[in-house]
Amino acid sequence: MINPAPINVHINVFEGPMDLLLHLIRKDNLDVCDINIAEITKQYLDYLNVMKELNLEVAGEFLVMASTLMQIKAKTLLPSQAPTSEDEGPNPAKELIAKLVEYQKYKEASRFLEQKQESLKDQFYRSAPIFDAGEKVINIQMFDLLAAVKRAFERLDERKRVEMLKIEEFPIETKMEKVVELLKTHEWILLDDIFVGETKKRGIITCFMAVLELIKIKKLLARQDSRAGDIRIYLNPENKDKDFKTLMHGEAA
Repeated sequence: MINPAPINVHINVFEGPMDLLLHLIRKDNLDVCDINIAEITKQYLDYLNVMKELNLEVAGEFLVMASTLMQIKAKTLLPSQAPTSEDEGPNPAKELIAKLVEYQKYKEASRFLEQKQESLKDQFYRSAPIFDAGEKVINIQMFDLLAAVKRAFERLDERKRVEMLKIEEFPIETKMEKVVELLKTHEWILLDDIFVGETKKRGIITCFMAVLELIKIKKLLARQDSRAGDIRIYLNPENKDKDFKTLMHGEAA
């Protein structure tokens, strides 16, 4: 039995603050050069709170970006004043936008190279499920995973938020069983569906951990057809009939 407390999530590869900003901009179909600083700042801080709730280690660069956004937001709220000299000093908003534009170019070039590599590969993961030939599979974005957790948090009403203060254990194995049972009657389910029925924030977090653990031991597969698209969860055909506890012991061995 896995000890349910404390809850920790460890992720080897994690995008940085610029990736989070681009994720927020793409999610709302915004132009990098024409963003609402106040709204982007709010959403950015919301994601940082989700990361902290999941006990993800928030690197210093995320906090530096949060400070920069808050500085820019504060400046936009101040009454406009006529310039007192030709040299007004650095403009944090313009500098940030310039960095985002440049970073976006590099990201697009990186995606192009990844797609090239993918199209030229002649080897595939044996555990990959069989999909229609015309469908496209891409790497799942970490911030899209966090977005699903964020939506689940937001569905909790105020009464349930108060109840969250009560100490209650949520064994991860119980949540793993819940996910596997859901998939026994469905070909696939949305990541958001896994959080349905959860009334405590700790329960949502444990469900998230359960999904990550099931993917780690190759009991589940996850796919996403488009960037910022829905994340679908499948049973791995190779391990469909294997009990996840057996897979976990094998992983530990």
